[in-house]
Amino acid sequence: MLDSRWLHAFLITAAFLVALVYLGQTAYAGYLGFPLDDAWIHQTYARNLARWGQFAYVRGQASAGSTSPLWTIVLAVGYLLFIEGRLWAYLMGAICLVLSATIAHRLTTVLWPERQWVALSAAIFCALEWHLAWAAFSGMEILLFTCLSLLLIERALTRANPFWIGLLGGLLILTRPEGAVLLLLAAMVSLLPDEERRWRPANLVALLSGLSLLVVPYLTYNVLVSRTLFPNTFYAKQSEYRILLTSLSLWSRLWRLTRATLIGAQVLLLPGFVYSVGRMVKQVVTSRHDLSPHKLFAPFLLIIWWASLLVIYALRLPVDYQHGRYVMPIIPIFIIYGVEGTADILRPLSPQVLVRLASRVLIATTGVLLLAFVFVGGQAYACDVGFIEGEMVNVARWLAANTPSDAVIAAHDIGAIGYFSERPLLDLAGLVTPEIIPFIRDESRLLDFIQERGAKYLVTFPSWYPHMVQNPYLVPVYRTNCQWTVKMGHDNMVVYQLQAHR
Repeated sequence: MLDSRWLHAFLITAAFLVALVYLGQTAYAGYLGFPLDDAWIHQTYARNLARWGQFAYVRGQASAGSTSPLWTIVLAVGYLLFIEGRLWAYLMGAICLVLSATIAHRLTTVLWPERQWVALSAAIFCALEWHLAWAAFSGMEILLFTCLSLLLIERALTRANPFWIGLLGGLLILTRPEGAVLLLLAAMVSLLPDEERRWRPANLVALLSGLSLLVVPYLTYNVLVSRTLFPNTFYAKQSEYRILLTSLSLWSRLWRLTRATLIGAQVLLLPGFVYSVGRMVKQVVTSRHDLSPHKLFAPFLLIIWWASLLVIYALRLPVDYQHGRYVMPIIPIFIIYGVEGTADILRPLSPQVLVRLASRVLIATTGVLLLAFVFVGGQAYACDVGFIEGEMVNVARWLAANTPSDAVIAAHDIGAIGYFSERPLLDLAGLVTPEIIPFIRDESRLLDFIQERGAKYLVTFPSWYPHMVQNPYLVPVYRTNCQWTVKMGHDNMVVYQLQAHR
């Protein structure tokens, strides 16, 4: 059995090397930043929280727009310590990557305590998997949600104190609202009776007490500020991409999301994943009459959560952009079962030459692909960061230098603009301007709203609002001319100045 200190040292080293690859490629290209604009939204909320003690995107305007208030608090600590925002976000992401791999190791050990090498392999795979590495340096809450999810599952399977289960579930919900689904599943596993633990109402009370400490203030704040239980983004994103729910079948949506998680070395684990899950189902079904409610349901906790997150997004927000970032948290679960099943299928020491050769080739190929995709992922990350720097950050710096400090800016992507320009904003994505959610894709009504609210500038990609930008009273005053965007076949971001009348 590998000493835990050596495991931690190895995982920390792996995270450091991944950081060199990812951040090194972006630094070599001449910039450091984030691969999506939303990361700058978190930075703006965190900076304002540290400066003024307010959950606000614009000073003095309380906002329920942060999808992940816990991540906002984590980032705000960096500002309180006077650490540069990007560096603190990278550090927190790297720590979450190490924690996710470590908890994946513990969880695999709980499931198969006699198979230490399987647990070690799963941990190494998680530490080097390119989606998770991308997430670590994305400036987003993805890996915080991932490691909290895995920890909650591990605590539920080991029957931890229900109070701590509830508290951990509260942290998960404050990281992403869909964490409520996992908490419900984990609560069932934690509270169901078996031979060693009877059903006790006191356990439910303890769990709800731990949950309420965090979630009741969170929901109360949302209701008071926005009159909704969950953050504005929770509703705005669904409204914006509702057309996908009608244009694609449920199976197409599920496949799009699942496919995004399989790109990489883990695709070679697919047969092992199917084998491991199928064997588990067979074992439970065969002995179902002899199992307690807890032991009947507990083995399926990870797989039900894996499937649930896919279904949730297929039903509400079936987008696979940014490498499937919304469903990245279930990748470790696929890896855990995939590695275990593959280890059971392969016979690298078989006396049959073909079986032995095929097994060793698959092992070697998986390892080579895993390392290769670290560099492929690093290149994708550098391109993503380059796009955000060349478009959103570029525009934000131009606005800061060329517009009055009180000029109201209407924009669909407000992250970098809010952070660098610190101008009053109308958010056309509905994050900090939830009033627009009912007509979020109605260009005519949006333009009326923009003018009624006194916006002086509109910032957008012309393809986002093709009819609106044709209005003669919108005058282009700046275009980024980012060549990378043009080479990829996309349009550049444009700043339009609004004239007094349409």
